[in-house]
Amino acid sequence: MGVIDFLKDEGVDESLLEGVREFRDRYPVADENSIRVPDPEYRYYGRRIWELAIAAILAGKNLLLAGPKATGKNVLAENLAALFSRPMWTVSFHINTDAAWLVGTDTYDGNKVVFRAGPIYRCAAEGGFGVLDEINMAKNESLAVLHAALDFRRSIDIPGYDRIALRPETRFIATMNHGYAGTRDLNEALTSRFVVLDMPLMAEDDLVRLIGARYSHVNPKICAQFAKLYGELEKKAESGEISETALDLRGLLDAFALMEQGVSSGDALSMCIIDKTFDSYERGLIRDVIKARIPMDLTRDIVFEK
Repeated sequence: MGVIDFLKDEGVDESLLEGVREFRDRYPVADENSIRVPDPEYRYYGRRIWELAIAAILAGKNLLLAGPKATGKNVLAENLAALFSRPMWTVSFHINTDAAWLVGTDTYDGNKVVFRAGPIYRCAAEGGFGVLDEINMAKNESLAVLHAALDFRRSIDIPGYDRIALRPETRFIATMNHGYAGTRDLNEALTSRFVVLDMPLMAEDDLVRLIGARYSHVNPKICAQFAKLYGELEKKAESGEISETALDLRGLLDAFALMEQGVSSGDALSMCIIDKTFDSYERGLIRDVIKARIPMDLTRDIVFEK
């Protein structure tokens, strides 16, 4: 099922979907960039967030997806690029991400010095969607490159070359988690260049649908128990009883993948959730929460229907 059909089933406003269709017709993707248009493995569930994100992009705005771990920020970003049929470039910010890597730099091709374009340059020149992952880990010099690209100037200065203008279909989608090691608050100048979506935690029924969409043959009762388990881990993390390490949506989905291969529920949950916490006391707490909800000896024949 395509993303537009999925959103129709989700009840997303038809006028917004019509705007998406017009956007796609107005800005067809070049053949050489079609390989960069993502085909998401998972869908993002949450009609209100979808509608707000689509409206922002149609209005020509850049998005900042802010929220705690496991709220689907990167999943939504990838789904948005797929929905609007745009090539996607992802930048994962870290301490060594500098301006030259983002925009591009001179390099020797064996015969002469040439300019090798970076992901921000290519996104601007090709009309892509740039995903700025963990933007609150970026260094000041990296952020300075983004200022002109993100505001009304919509341009990038290339030192020693020229200024390039962003194509009108170019958008940037940034993600950030609060409180991660190495992160900091964004300055006001950068924040003002985005519209901000505060990403909510996934509702239990949406998690059931997410698991069911990926593993259509899962036992519905077992699936519901895993969704309840995840909700209980969320509450424990919110109250400070356990760390957010156990709040791992990818880990929960990975556990289903292992169980599909014949690994027992206990071993799958240990490998994908419990043992990611390296404090023995906390591991015991997490294990107790899991054992109270999920039998540790479930086999593939129980978890999945034939």
